[in-house]
Amino acid sequence: MEIQVNGLGMTYRGGTRALEDVTLEIGSGMFGLLGPNGAGKTTLMRILVTLMKPTHGVVSVNGLDLLRNRREIRSMLGYLPQEFRFFSKLTTWEFLDYVASLAGLHDGKRRSKAVGEMLEKVGLFDVRDRQANKLSGGMKRRLGIAQALIGDPKIVVVDEPTTGLDPEERIRFRNLLADMGQRDIIIILSTHIVGDISSTCHNMALLDRGRVVFKGAPEELVTMARGHAWKIRAIDAELAQIKAAFPVISTVPAADGWEVHVVADSLDGYDGEPVEPNLEHAYVYFMESRAGN
Repeated sequence: MEIQVNGLGMTYRGGTRALEDVTLEIGSGMFGLLGPNGAGKTTLMRILVTLMKPTHGVVSVNGLDLLRNRREIRSMLGYLPQEFRFFSKLTTWEFLDYVASLAGLHDGKRRSKAVGEMLEKVGLFDVRDRQANKLSGGMKRRLGIAQALIGDPKIVVVDEPTTGLDPEERIRFRNLLADMGQRDIIIILSTHIVGDISSTCHNMALLDRGRVVFKGAPEELVTMARGHAWKIRAIDAELAQIKAAFPVISTVPAADGWEVHVVADSLDGYDGEPVEPNLEHAYVYFMESRAGN
């Protein structure tokens, strides 16, 4: 499977430019789309799932043009939008069964088997008779990914899937997507949460103000931050000053005060030591460097 995006642009009424000259190649496996809120990620996702037509540019899926072959491409898609909604009067089972029928599973026995297996996979089989609107927030997100996967799609697009989830639910969600990513399908994960990308994706793109400013492996972005990530030990009186001076990645209580991770070209008189950066260090350093140019 392959998606090619060439020169994609989107300008809304009133002149707001959401995307500008976006060019990407997305192959099988997990692909991360990272960027701050308002970067254009959701607009790009809505174009890729045929819910919005771009102002200009071309998107092809396995050689099929997105605009000319919308019906065929839609049959390949599973989509979990940022704001996932369902029919509140349906039970968990009824809702997924309905989605499965829309996805082309018309044989009753086959559909029932697929629904049961999917509910097991996402950990919702025990609440299959509970009304969907009475599920917890984490369970609703799991139902969302279940409805995106139930038709055995070739392309799965998930937009900000872990926002609002507790750490346990977030890990469960990442593991589920990672398992799916082992198959010959494309999973596009759009998020502003760096940890969702670093733990699941082998390739990624970084959007900023509608433009692709980085594309490649997460490790390549991390390499750019080596020598620019630092650990400073601080007492309470120094903490506010450090936060004002540097982009802070994390602040952890220590026996004698605080251990503060920052990114910077140099510490400018502060005592600290270099640390090996992770993707969060790299993302913040990259964005701060762009802001300074």
